[in-house]
Amino acid sequence: MNKLITDFLEYLEVERGRAILTVQNYDRYLKNFAYFAKENKIELPGKIDSELITKYRLNLNRSGISKNTQNYYLIALRSFLKFLNKKNIPTLAAEQIELAKNGERQITFLDSDELEELLNKPDLSTIQGIRDRAILDLFFSTGLRVSELCALKKEDINLERSEFSVKGKGGKVRVVFLDHEAKVSIERYLNHRHDKSDYLFISYGHTKADCGLRLAVSDPITPRSVQRMIHKYTLEAGITKHVTPHVLRHSFATDLLMSGADLRSVQSLLGHSSVTTTQIYTHVTDRHLQEVHVAFHGLRRRDNKETKENAPEEETELGPEDIKKEETL
Repeated sequence: MNKLITDFLEYLEVERGRAILTVQNYDRYLKNFAYFAKENKIELPGKIDSELITKYRLNLNRSGISKNTQNYYLIALRSFLKFLNKKNIPTLAAEQIELAKNGERQITFLDSDELEELLNKPDLSTIQGIRDRAILDLFFSTGLRVSELCALKKEDINLERSEFSVKGKGGKVRVVFLDHEAKVSIERYLNHRHDKSDYLFISYGHTKADCGLRLAVSDPITPRSVQRMIHKYTLEAGITKHVTPHVLRHSFATDLLMSGADLRSVQSLLGHSSVTTTQIYTHVTDRHLQEVHVAFHGLRRRDNKETKENAPEEETELGPEDIKKEETL
């Protein structure tokens, strides 16, 4: 089993072009399954059956991990079984493994006021603050994943055209665009750079004891450093939400949809393979639907009522009996 898992991981990396991090995750998920199978005295793919899968799913569920994470383990296992079937190695059909039922995914995003508070926190009198503001502006302008942002090099960015290409998951390339704020922030940061690093965003070393200066190193900033930086500014801004780089990606997508962008365009800008993935953001249109309801529901009744209320009073034609009454009065 372990030899076949190694073959599968090499296939993912070489033939499918999957990212190293993805391969490492699959390695962890599948070795967890192989260990569980061995405990149940199953070491050959041909012995994997629905009974073992049921036990494995119970084991995952009782381990306390979320339904979403359980599905990562099951997706990796299904991919492995498909690989075995492709190699004509007898085993359980991947289609027999169903994913765990998940409730509707809730996403966190920043509203405009929270976003402004966050963006204004970096100290622009320091190189770190200038860098951090450029990172935050770039996240909101492009919806980049944190791994995509950290891998950017200076030559990747076209400031004149305010756009550039980025390689996302699965090696897929998409075009992203810079708004005015992001362009200004990046230009300001690059103008303050005096290092020779090719990377767009770099880490900064510790204080040098003899001169008290922080020296830039040529290593690119890491995703973990970006996460810590965003967490720091979130606390300073008094935002109670748990803000991560992906929350800024969510904010980018929801801002587009709330401003009237169509789902297919947002899908392309985010680099989603399927529009189904992008549909997690459609809940933000609820606010727009409420506005539509308020503006248009019962519109004909309201118009009717206003027409009647504003109409001039009609003069009533007096009949013979009315004339007699008036004469009497």
